[in-house]
Amino acid sequence: MEKPRVLFVCTGNCCRSQMAEAIGREVAGDTFEFLSCGSLPAGFVHPLSLDTLEAMNIETGTLESKSWDEFLEQDIAIAITVCDSAAQTCPVFPGGGVKVHWPLPDPSQYPGDAEEQLEFCKRIANRIKLKIERMTSIYQRDSAPENLQIEFAKLADL
Repeated sequence: MEKPRVLFVCTGNCCRSQMAEAIGREVAGDTFEFLSCGSLPAGFVHPLSLDTLEAMNIETGTLESKSWDEFLEQDIAIAITVCDSAAQTCPVFPGGGVKVHWPLPDPSQYPGDAEEQLEFCKRIANRIKLKIERMTSIYQRDSAPENLQIEFAKLADL
């Protein structure tokens, strides 16, 4: 059976959505296929994301900044926007899937020195991990799209 695709969407696809893709693969890759994209991809994965994921012992070798154009013809079960800009402009993906917004601050814009930025990025990564763990638990209990829409939206506050 094919795993449902979860697509994390932000503007640059270099920090938050990249971390979500990698963390998702690590903690729930047996349940979902995790992907990420951006409306205006930066073309690189931010070093803060890479350093944070490596500190969590999460594989980063397959991460790359991608446009959401690559996914417009693909069946996406769950689209999750992680920045407000992407939430306002996110297209509808085929498959009639769930679309929710989990707003997260951008670690690459956090003020402070390199150590403070890395610590902030780690906090964001831990929030992402918690959201994905809860999302997986919810999905395993009930995979009806109308219920998932409601329950996944509640995870925005974590």
